[in-house]
Amino acid sequence: MSALPQSSAHKWPQEPGSGRGRSHGTSSTEPFDRWFRYPAGFASDYVAMLLDSLGLAKGTLVDCFAGSGVTGTAARKRGLDFVGIEAHPLVAEVARLKLIPMATPAQVRALSDEIRASAQVMAKVDTKALTAETDLVRRSFDKETLSRLVGLRRLVQDKMAEPAAPYLKWALLGTLRDVADVKVGWPYQRPGVSRKPRYTDPLARLMARAEMIAEDLESLDQDRGAAEMVVGDSRDSQTWAGVTDAASACVASPPYLNNFDYADATRLELYFWGEVRTWADMCREVRSDMLTATTQQSSVGEKASAIAALEAMDDEAARQVLKLVDAIGEVQKSRSRRAKEYDRVAPAYFVAMRQILENLHAHLAPEASVLWLVGDSAPYGVYVDTPRLIGELGVGAGFEFVDDVQLRVRGNRWGSNTDRHKVVLSERLLILRRPA
Repeated sequence: MSALPQSSAHKWPQEPGSGRGRSHGTSSTEPFDRWFRYPAGFASDYVAMLLDSLGLAKGTLVDCFAGSGVTGTAARKRGLDFVGIEAHPLVAEVARLKLIPMATPAQVRALSDEIRASAQVMAKVDTKALTAETDLVRRSFDKETLSRLVGLRRLVQDKMAEPAAPYLKWALLGTLRDVADVKVGWPYQRPGVSRKPRYTDPLARLMARAEMIAEDLESLDQDRGAAEMVVGDSRDSQTWAGVTDAASACVASPPYLNNFDYADATRLELYFWGEVRTWADMCREVRSDMLTATTQQSSVGEKASAIAALEAMDDEAARQVLKLVDAIGEVQKSRSRRAKEYDRVAPAYFVAMRQILENLHAHLAPEASVLWLVGDSAPYGVYVDTPRLIGELGVGAGFEFVDDVQLRVRGNRWGSNTDRHKVVLSERLLILRRPA
């Protein structure tokens, strides 16, 4: 096991600039990442740099916000075992397929060929049947494209008993945004704004994506580390039962306190596959185990229970959060128009972080390192130093604070929004250590 240096003089790597198919997020071109460009978390090249900086030669790496498995992919390349925890069930599914292969490349290619042959003689889906699709799905594609996508979905769903079918499912889900003729980029799907599709042939794009998946599976080293993906809430201690051995390190990127809705961002894929069909379904089936990081998840009841939990902690970090909640609430009241309820989100968010840190502390080996990539925020101009507060909550959970490294300035893309604050924000690398 590798321990961190005893001082903050350690040179932590900075994030690489944009390029290689990435822009401070999951790559659209790197192997495994390119299966589905989930709009959150690490870029694989930066995870690799962090793991190399840690210098772990063996052991288990844990990621309690595993997303689509980017950290796990990087750990596997280094022969490390990996346990990922992810609350979003659809995203956890693609992570599991990457990390725990269910089919061989040959099986993926064989089923891909079978789907191609069937699609080439498949009758068009009656456009009247397309009315059964959700409004978002219908508005995201022209009728011809949607008809072909629905037909391909039926072909894949008919084969779901075969080991390779989940890979074809993800090749198809990855195709959706490639062939949409409206704005469906991250984080918002805007079916009222048209665009030129990047690809016009759904079948050809599906086949290309299936081949990408087969190529990536083919590249796997047979001596790779073992992996496990747990679908669940990392706040819940029972979810951590899969971490049977004390982990050597945690490398993760928690949700930022910036009102990004990770469930809503994947609504097109959820609705198209039929995992959910309504907003209520999504909140119940997808959001239920996800920690509160957006105003759309927040509630008066959760705010009250979170404030009670913070008051019970009786430490300085909790008191600072309570002061911030009051400050945010005052600014919201002073606004001339309805404000988003950030005063509900903040207490729930930080209580969740404390719970997760306590669970993490219980499952790390002595001297194990914790590296979290997270940004600060400023709801309505009230500055929230999220990394520092998480670090202080971590100390309350039993960790030692090691470092807090600024990586880049963030938030500039919204500079034209006249309603936005002018506080300079940054992305930071928080480093904690479990004491010996």
